[in-house]
Amino acid sequence: MDINGRAAIVTGSSSVVGIGAESAKLIASKGCNVVVNYVTNFDGAEETVAACRAHGVDSFAVQGDVSKDDDCRKMVKAAIDRWGRLDVLVNNAAVTKVVPAGDLEGLSADDFHDMYAVNVVGNFQMTRAAAPHLRASGDAAVVNISSLGALVGNGSSIAYAASKGALNNLTMALARQLAPEIRVNAICPGGLLGNWTRRIMDEENYQRRVQEAETEFPLRKPVMPIDVAKTALWLIEDATHMTGEALRMDAGQHLS
Repeated sequence: MDINGRAAIVTGSSSVVGIGAESAKLIASKGCNVVVNYVTNFDGAEETVAACRAHGVDSFAVQGDVSKDDDCRKMVKAAIDRWGRLDVLVNNAAVTKVVPAGDLEGLSADDFHDMYAVNVVGNFQMTRAAAPHLRASGDAAVVNISSLGALVGNGSSIAYAASKGALNNLTMALARQLAPEIRVNAICPGGLLGNWTRRIMDEENYQRRVQEAETEFPLRKPVMPIDVAKTALWLIEDATHMTGEALRMDAGQHLS
């Protein structure tokens, strides 16, 4: 679909060079107005807003925690009040806790609840709040940012991988319920580098990941946030016959 003149919300888009921010900027480059969402990083959100506006579109930041339904509805209302429409939703906001897979005692029930509250319930609440307006668009797209961990059961922690597995299931369920007016798909990045990975790894392990990507992945390169953003844009604009899919995107890491 042509998103020029349309409106989008991208959650978790304040990290400037993260998946959310890169998605917001790419969407804006196509002439689409964008709500940039943040929880605490106001300065990063404003920087992303400025980058979006540089493309000649309208953009503004809205503070909100997707684990809180009132905040989700506030974000959607802000977009509707500003533009009178909503056509695109990118659910990128996520949290994790780094715990080695073998350390079962390192995870508590509260850890699971915290991750599910954002990574699963937050996606549901944002989509539920947006759904009436996306339906009114008649040709809308939701993209959920999942993880390779959803498919292989590893990653920063068992709880994180489990939450992303639940997100993939949620993607299918919502795709079934929201068709035909709304397409709902997910992306499952693996071998990801960039600021998210730097936050959850020390420098030694990060450089080991870089080396692994460049020498062991079949495509000999890592997945970067901008790569995920480009795939999100493709799902929004061009994948008009796809819904309920969870696309693995890992530079062939699963083949190694």
